[in-house]
Amino acid sequence: DIDGDTLTVPDKNNHQERIRFQGIDAPESNQAFGNVSKENVAKLIFGKTITVEFDHRDKYGRILGKILLDGKDIILQQLRDGLAWYYREYEKELSETDRKAYSAAKAESKMAKRGLWKDANPTPPWEFRHPGKSTSDAPIAAPSGGRLIGNKRSMIYHLPNCPDYSKISEKNREYFKTEAEAENAGYRKARNCP
Repeated sequence: DIDGDTLTVPDKNNHQERIRFQGIDAPESNQAFGNVSKENVAKLIFGKTITVEFDHRDKYGRILGKILLDGKDIILQQLRDGLAWYYREYEKELSETDRKAYSAAKAESKMAKRGLWKDANPTPPWEFRHPGKSTSDAPIAAPSGGRLIGNKRSMIYHLPNCPDYSKISEKNREYFKTEAEAENAGYRKARNCP
């Protein structure tokens, strides 16, 4: 059982283990590029022996880890191929080296318009899973100076005249002076901005 960021594999005792790739979120199976992302993982690892580096499980009991094939990082390859998002919400679980490599691979594949980045505004899987869910019901005071607010969780930025500008949770906010600065950091403009 494989998708773009999760797989089920037998361990050495033939017990089935669910593995969640740490640091990324891939398109859902019924989402654009979902099957392409899944097929890419299958092509990379099917019939091969992989190594999983991990130190804990997620809240669903899945092993949360780094997938290696002959020392090659399969997660990094998914990002390079443009078939997953670098998931900043969980970046603290990654080593500094992996954070930098994953972020750079995502930015490079986006610039090269590989995989899901062929779409001008691909929908992140966390938005696809929860359409219309805002990060907060209570509006917060907008900062002065007309700065842009980026949502670290969704990697979307909002202009001061956007409807959801003040709805981003305090802990998820990142500020930018220009749209170019936000886009260089890997953010995209909110679709509901005028």
